[in-house]
Amino acid sequence: MIETNGERPYCQAHVDPLAGLRTPQDPPWDVYLTGTVFLDIIFTGLDTAPVRGTESWARGLGSSPGGVANMATALARLGLKTSLAAAFGDDHYGEYCWDALEQGEGIDLAPSRTVPDWHSPVTVSMAYEGERTMVSHGHEPPPEEPAPEHAPRARAAVASLTPGTRAPWIAESARAGTRIFADVGWDDTGRWDLAGLADLEHCEAFLPNADEAMRYTGADCPRAAAHALTEHVPLAVVTLGAEGAYAVDGRTGETAEVPAIAVEALDPTGAGDVFVAGFVMGTLADWALADRLAFAGLTAALSVQEFGGSLSAPGWAEIAAWWRRVQSVDDQEPAALRRYAFLESLLPEVTRPWPLRRAVPTIGFRRSA
Repeated sequence: MIETNGERPYCQAHVDPLAGLRTPQDPPWDVYLTGTVFLDIIFTGLDTAPVRGTESWARGLGSSPGGVANMATALARLGLKTSLAAAFGDDHYGEYCWDALEQGEGIDLAPSRTVPDWHSPVTVSMAYEGERTMVSHGHEPPPEEPAPEHAPRARAAVASLTPGTRAPWIAESARAGTRIFADVGWDDTGRWDLAGLADLEHCEAFLPNADEAMRYTGADCPRAAAHALTEHVPLAVVTLGAEGAYAVDGRTGETAEVPAIAVEALDPTGAGDVFVAGFVMGTLADWALADRLAFAGLTAALSVQEFGGSLSAPGWAEIAAWWRRVQSVDDQEPAALRRYAFLESLLPEVTRPWPLRRAVPTIGFRRSA
């Protein structure tokens, strides 16, 4: 495994990973997604979990768009033209999230809308000991769907499947040639019935974690679960936590497994979203299956070394700085370095020293120049 000493920098750098593949006939967007945007407020620097009946002081505080914004931000920072459909409250929280995504990250919000008299959902996250505890609040969602009836044309879309529910835009987009990548949340019904994931038939790839994959398939190990899932979807990718990830392409029979990168995890919030974003980008760039897994795991590993969800999503400058750093570590394993050498031609020059922490924004303060 590559050791990184848990440090990561931040600076802006534009890389278009699909530059060599673009044509005038392309859809206007690389990736489309829809879902709920939360305002995330993150308390950091807590030594322990809050204790009942006491007051705890955090040494750090951050705020950022969360929920589906974690995935949208991760995609945009990897250079993909990203379009998001979501409902935003007309309160200050909603305005802040809209501005952060549209102006700060360059995400297209044309399919999104502001809902009058609707309170933006809020999540407070307390990060300590490499884990986090979250408390969320929100009013009843708007009666209309947050997504437009017809999704914009895109190379790919990321869909979060809900047991027992169909989303008509998924089938429509798939018929129009959009490649659908799906993940899934915890099944609160306890049924874990793959037949209940009706839209899976329209998906190119399904990316559950190990527990979800085994529950849905009844398999006794994640790798067997991945193979079983290819009976329902062409490409199955199962994340294995600290062990990395395993993928099976049912169309070709190809398999790939890449170990995780050893890092000091500060906050795992949004790491799954970052992994999916990295895998989607690698797939659209037509990379080999093992390279896609390695890149997705790398971006997720970089994200857990910082606090917050969308705050921690890495961009190309951070990936480049990581690459330069690991090559300078004494006694680095040559095989581990070769695993990521395919990135060399994409990485920008790093002009800022390591480490340079990402600024953590707080509501009410303007972004510094």
